[in-house]
Formats: sequence, C-alpha cells, structure tokens
Amino acid sequence: MKLLEERIQKDGIVRAGNVLKVDSFINHQMDIQLFSEMAKEWKRLFAGKNITKILTIEASGIGIAAVTAMEFGVPVVFAKKSQSINLDFDNYTTKIESFTHKRIYDVIVSKKFLSAEDHILIIDDFLANGCALEGLLHIVEEAGATVEGIGIAIEKGFQVGGEKIRERGIQLESLAIVESMDDETGEITFR
Repeated sequence: MKLLEERIQKDGIVRAGNVLKVDSFINHQMDIQLFSEMAKEWKRLFAGKNITKILTIEASGIGIAAVTAMEFGVPVVFAKKSQSINLDFDNYTTKIESFTHKRIYDVIVSKKFLSAEDHILIIDDFLANGCALEGLLHIVEEAGATVEGIGIAIEKGFQVGGEKIRERGIQLESLAIVESMDDETGEITFR
C-alpha cells in the first residue's frame, strides 16, 4: 500500500536492533484517516470472506482493528496481556513473546467472545518473528473458530514471521513489507 509506505518513509524512524519506530502515526499517536484507508484495503483484499469478528492483541493493534471492524461491520475482540478482576475465569490462554518488549506475556481471551461459529480476521500493527500471531492462532484454534486471514500493517520481511505464517497456508496481507532498514542512514526499503 503506497500510502502507508510513503508515511513510513516520511515519519518512520529506524533504531538499532531492527526497531522501526512509527509512534507518530500508528502506535502512540494514531492517524485515523490512514487507519481508515488501511481498513478499506483489507476489506478489498478479504472480499468474499465470511468475517464475523476481528481479533487483535493489546495495545497497539486495537486502534487499527477497531477502524477495520467498522469497515467490516463486525465486533473486535482483543487479547489481554494480563489477568484483571473484571475478566471472567473461563478463558482461552497462551503465552506470547514480544519482540518489542523482550518479555513473555500470558495472553487471555474470554471464551464468551470466541466460539466455533466465528470466522476470524486477525489484525495487528507489526509482524516480525510471528510470536504474537502464533499465539493468537493458538487461541482461535482452541476456540474451534476459523481463521479467514491475517492483516498486518507493517511486516518486517527480513524476519521469519511472514514466512512461517504463509507456510501454514493462511492468507496473510501485509500492507507494507519492509525489505531492509539501516539504523545509521535511516534508509528503509520495501518489497
């Protein structure tokens, strides 16, 4: 998606350790117009799929998922990264290692929000090593639901996550695939 690539070139910041900082428009301050265009593109790419729910993980995926859910006319379910007193006790759970935060989270989705009748579109902001997606896929499988596809805003194509997901035969639509990043020059190239 040219619009997203241009925005990454303009406002993205490359940091050491394969970190792409997009906090001015995706995961701290959110550009809702950009999100709306991304949602329209996913609606086009997943046309004909029977999507009943959007699934994401807190926190950075929630904004993009919410705008996408409006486009599809379905609810959003987000996996929580911690147990709280207002969560039910009947949950799907898995462990996810965060590339950005360098820690492992217990991820939780209440069983009342995912069932075998659901057809899920997973939406997230980044795909690097694929740990978050593998965890979300595990939760969907545990629920007996159907994964109709995965939409990612920015995929780091030089890391293994996208390849692992595509090898599973799941439709993965990344709107910008970063081929390489240079933290010294700030240069970003796309596939």
